[in-house]
Amino acid sequence: MNISIIIPNFNGEELLKKNLPHVLEAVKLYRKGKIEIIIPNDPSTDKSKVIISKFINSIHEKNITGLTVDNNQKNKAGFSKNINRGVMISSGDILILLNSDVYPHKDFLEPLLMHFEDESVFAVGCLDESIENREKVLRGRGVGVFKRGFLSHSAGSLDKKNTLWVSGGSGAFRKSIWDKFGGFDPLYDPFYWEDIDLSYQAQKSGYKVIFEPSSIVTHEHEKGVVKEMFSDDFVKKISYRNQFIFVWKNITDPYLILLHIFWLPYHILRSLVTADWDFFGGLFLASANFVRINKSRQKAKKSFVKSDHQVLKENNK
Repeated sequence: MNISIIIPNFNGEELLKKNLPHVLEAVKLYRKGKIEIIIPNDPSTDKSKVIISKFINSIHEKNITGLTVDNNQKNKAGFSKNINRGVMISSGDILILLNSDVYPHKDFLEPLLMHFEDESVFAVGCLDESIENREKVLRGRGVGVFKRGFLSHSAGSLDKKNTLWVSGGSGAFRKSIWDKFGGFDPLYDPFYWEDIDLSYQAQKSGYKVIFEPSSIVTHEHEKGVVKEMFSDDFVKKISYRNQFIFVWKNITDPYLILLHIFWLPYHILRSLVTADWDFFGGLFLASANFVRINKSRQKAKKSFVKSDHQVLKENNK
């Protein structure tokens, strides 16, 4: 089984210095196929390209290669497009996505890969040792319910293997199925919800999405690009926008569609009362992309074999 590890980068010079050696150390002993470490690079203004080049030249193992691909445009493409750019030049059977602020533990690979012996498995998520406010919080399994017209997702208990989604920052995906769905939807760029979207689409299409607590990574959230590059208001507005995109693209059960419409006046009134202008910004941005969202919806619906109720019932606790 050949593996492609995709590590998207944007101005991650210090993170790459720290975490790339951990990645290489964790895959050195793999002997069941070839491994390629691919670093798609958005137009960074720091010394990322130098660090990436040095790292690739430092790889001497016969079964491991390093690759990079640049976004040659002046503007940052966003998470989905950057990941997809890396996947396009990949050749592995399994894609392992790791954020630049994530580093894997030495023995993370084998428990992750064993699930792919089942051909119906699309994605497997890692146990995230998330560093938040200098404390370690264990995450990695997600659950969700449809509440007040939107999908409400949260962290689930870690003693079960089912999960609503696999994180795009620390998870493995079967490339053949990834290609079938077209990867992460750039509608969600610059960040958030693209991994929930793809995992949900896969489950509605009959594939399995699994959480593996024995595959551990450490995730230093505070050091990520989102917190450094974007204001809280912008992040909140994009989060609202992407909640709308998710519902408009993926929800097909008539009852849930009616619930979304029924609760929309409540959300509008509540946002007016609380002066939550980011909600209106998110709604406007989603509405402006309605044609693209509907086109993506029509494409996704062709593969659906499960209802929303079935998928949510399997992942609500």
